[in-house]
Amino acid sequence: MSENNPSSLPKSFYWIAGAALVWNLLGLMAYVAQVSMSPEALAALPDAERALYEGIPTWVTSAFAIAVNGGVLGSLLLVLRKALALPVLVVSLLAVLVQVSYNILMTEALAVLGPASAIGPLVLVVIAVYLVWFAGDAKKKGWIS
Repeated sequence: MSENNPSSLPKSFYWIAGAALVWNLLGLMAYVAQVSMSPEALAALPDAERALYEGIPTWVTSAFAIAVNGGVLGSLLLVLRKALALPVLVVSLLAVLVQVSYNILMTEALAVLGPASAIGPLVLVVIAVYLVWFAGDAKKKGWIS
């Protein structure tokens, strides 16, 4: 079996790479929604939630941007079978860790939104770690080059 022949790749490669791209595009939509929230939408939030949004430092918003754009680019590179996907997804993972660490450890988000609000960020970390592992495994197997 020739590893560089697209027909020799398991179909799961394309399913996972495609799902990763869709997932990260959804993350990009969430980022755009957050940074383009109108003053009226912000004012409609309960006071405690509004304070969380208003208190987000620029460096956290930047980490969010790097995480989602890196995730989209890295996933697209996976779909295109490019080895550059791996370092791009590593950068995305690092940005996810920065953003999630801030949200869970440096804010009152858990008190305001409840302990269950930690589930989403932890899922983000698990998926980002998995994508880095998947890209590394794909590179070892010669599926991306």
